[in-house]
Amino acid sequence: MTEDKFIDLKNLNELDNICEECNQEDESVSQNLILTGFKICKSCRVSKTIFPI
Repeated sequence: MTEDKFIDLKNLNELDNICEECNQEDESVSQNLILTGFKICKSCRVSKTIFPI
């Protein structure tokens, strides 16, 4: 029962809304994490789509 109430700090730090590419905080980071599995903001996602290097 106590294991259910334990909060894993690793998973909590994963949802910090900081982009892995540009290191800026943006709300779209958590949205893209849910949709694509990558922690990138919407501007980095667009630039990765246009220039996939």
